[in-house]
Amino acid sequence: MPQHRQYQTNATRQAAYRKRAAQARLAELAQRGLPPAPAIPSIPGQKRWKAGLEYASSLLEAISREMQNYFEERSEEWQESERGEAHSEAAAAVEEMAQSVRELLD
Repeated sequence: MPQHRQYQTNATRQAAYRKRAAQARLAELAQRGLPPAPAIPSIPGQKRWKAGLEYASSLLEAISREMQNYFEERSEEWQESERGEAHSEAAAAVEEMAQSVRELLD
């Protein structure tokens, strides 16, 4: 038995698909807390870029805090070991990245 056609033409079917895809992209951006990109590609997306940098900054700061807390919870023996030193260097690099992003926002 043939199925009922939901769309009259291929053009209406494709238009519906494009509309659903655009809505999915907007929902994904909203979930991340980012505003939509400008409709015209040649217009700079200052608000979008700033929102992305703010998100990155908050994420890097949270990671830095977690890494510092993890380091402080370990024993002095671990902190002085190779793994502790490597962890400390990585935490310093994350803090440096967070500072760089904060400078971009200022």
